[in-house]
Amino acid sequence: MDRSYPGDRFGGRRRTPGGGRAGGGSGLWEAMEQFRDAFEERVGTRMGRGDVRAAILSLLAEQPMHGYQVIHEIEKRSHGMWKPSPGSVYPALQLLADEGLVTAAEADGRKTYSLTEAGRAVAEDANDSAPWMMSGMGHATHGAAIPRAGSKLAQAAAQVARNGTPEQVNQAVAVLDEARRRLYSILAQD
Repeated sequence: MDRSYPGDRFGGRRRTPGGGRAGGGSGLWEAMEQFRDAFEERVGTRMGRGDVRAAILSLLAEQPMHGYQVIHEIEKRSHGMWKPSPGSVYPALQLLADEGLVTAAEADGRKTYSLTEAGRAVAEDANDSAPWMMSGMGHATHGAAIPRAGSKLAQAAAQVARNGTPEQVNQAVAVLDEARRRLYSILAQD
């Protein structure tokens, strides 16, 4: 999507023929992009391969599951903070099978994975360190809704900045200022 303006109305971000940006660089659009980017960052929610492995072992210790069940259960237990992709779960399941820690059985057209005896022994250690049990994960999940709401707010504000009249932009700035004040007042409450 091209986010350029026909003019320099808000400090301009016109695209140059080479794909670069022309204009002041300090306008409303840049501020809104920074605001949106700050909320879209997912710091601390990207998990490593070892975490996928530990999560799979922990879940399969409870019951056999197919790959998509594993994905959805991880998302549920992390309160939406972490949803591994099929591209990380299925290779991990295959690696665990190659290591002799899980077996796969075809049932109802799906592969259902179960732990082997060796897998159960490894899973006992992994259960203590399941990724959704990490310190701070519970606290982080309480704030997950705020970045999503902030991102949606930034998108709406960017639309006004891109398509609104100067009067509409001034109204949007007033709404954003009021929202900021109200958020700080929430923190000031006992």
